[in-house]
Amino acid sequence: SARAPQPPRPRRPQAAGHASGLDQHTLMVRRRVAAGAAVVFLIIIVLVINGCLKSQKQQSLKDYNRQVSELASESDAQVSRPLFTALAGASGKSALDVEVQIDQLRLAARKLAERAAGLKLPGEMVGAQRALLLAFHLREEGMAKLAALVPTALGTKSKQASTELAGDMEIFLASDVIYSQRVAPLIAQTLGSAGIKGLTSTPSRFLANVGWLDPNTTFARLTGQAAGSSPSATVTGNHGSALKVVSVATNTLAPEPTLNHLSGGGNPTFTVQVENSGEFPETNVKVDIVVTAGAKEYKASHALEKSEPGKASNVEIPVTGIPLGAAAKVQVNVEGVPGENDLENNKGTFLAIFGA
Repeated sequence: SARAPQPPRPRRPQAAGHASGLDQHTLMVRRRVAAGAAVVFLIIIVLVINGCLKSQKQQSLKDYNRQVSELASESDAQVSRPLFTALAGASGKSALDVEVQIDQLRLAARKLAERAAGLKLPGEMVGAQRALLLAFHLREEGMAKLAALVPTALGTKSKQASTELAGDMEIFLASDVIYSQRVAPLIAQTLGSAGIKGLTSTPSRFLANVGWLDPNTTFARLTGQAAGSSPSATVTGNHGSALKVVSVATNTLAPEPTLNHLSGGGNPTFTVQVENSGEFPETNVKVDIVVTAGAKEYKASHALEKSEPGKASNVEIPVTGIPLGAAAKVQVNVEGVPGENDLENNKGTFLAIFGA
């Protein structure tokens, strides 16, 4: 007979939650890995941002230092040097020309002070900026006072005005002290604190030399004569000067009829060697230069403060505006000193063409 069908054997039940438990563990691991990666990514982002901020900060400090250096260089080259050149050569020019030039320099000093006030300022440079503004405002103030005094200093009351002018020169000295003792050190300190090495500020010295602080020296430089000198004073003994050598840069000029070809542009500086051919020291020996070119005359003068018997001294005399490529006649004259009788060896004439 047929066997009765067997009922299906029941399956062994699986452990409840085994698969789900495995999935939960994997999920937790993945979450931890993701969280760790996020933290690492966040750290990288923070480091990148900090690096960018530091680089940006350093660049702003470098830019400020560069702008201050530019202003300092312009103040020296475009205001100070032309100013003292004009004052030292004032006796060889018309008073009006000197007054106009100094007034233009006054305006240039004011523009520099305005530019200093408009600098983009990093927060770390507040102290340096405050000192910079003080220095440049002092220079602006000094130029304004000087421009007001120059007409009198070049006029009939030159002695009294020279005393006041020498006093005003102390304003320029104060600006130099502030720049050298506050502006430059504060900038250098801030740059060093920011990790910027090997970068310094351009030095700035407005006052040409401390001789301008002395009223007698200032008077002598402006007028070309010693303070208290009298044209009627009796002079005894052998006095005299002699023109020895005239040169421009490395080129020594040969006297006419030789034609000298000179390079260096239309604003040359002549170096004139003057010898004291007498037996006594001389002071404020005035040297004049007249360059005739293109039917125009270009004049300049400078005074040799002191010369010793038998010794030669050099005088630097800049002349501006000479046309390039034109035939020019250069006349150099050493003015006679009190008691000098022979003036033939005091002068020289040279032919030249000035090129770039």
